[in-house]
Amino acid sequence: MIFLYILAGILILFWFLSMLAPKNYHVYRSVDVNRPLPEVFRFIQYVKNQDYWSPWDKKDPEMKKTYTGTDGSVGFVSHWVGNKQVGEGEQEITNIVENERMESQLRFFKPWKSESDAYIKVEKINENSTKVTWGFSGVNKPPANIFMLFFNMDKTVGKDFEEGLKRLKNHLEN
Repeated sequence: MIFLYILAGILILFWFLSMLAPKNYHVYRSVDVNRPLPEVFRFIQYVKNQDYWSPWDKKDPEMKKTYTGTDGSVGFVSHWVGNKQVGEGEQEITNIVENERMESQLRFFKPWKSESDAYIKVEKINENSTKVTWGFSGVNKPPANIFMLFFNMDKTVGKDFEEGLKRLKNHLEN
């Protein structure tokens, strides 16, 4: 009987924590780049150009990549298999608004399965400067969302976004 009470208590605790835990996430960071907007957009709309600035490429220079479709257009898919830090997944371009934004879906397979919607958008500051915002969002489904009580997605992924945008700025300005 005690076992049933303990089991019921654990189940109630999991249910309670899954109700408290965040169910959605949205992480983004921005940087100002000293380049005209059309030039910046032409660069960021191609997924293969992320090799120059992605923080995850730096974490695994031996990452294996395969591509399907035409880069810079809707339907292009970049698939990667890497070390424990980058895992396995793919990025598919889902929408492009010329000189405004490139949207994609991120599908992670390892170390755990998840999907997120990602974007890179550009905004004109002046003739020679562009604000670049990189972000992604998604849904944390119960009971896996309990993990988010102990993991700060904004802080962890945000740090990677900051590093990537710093590298993007450096690449485009030099």
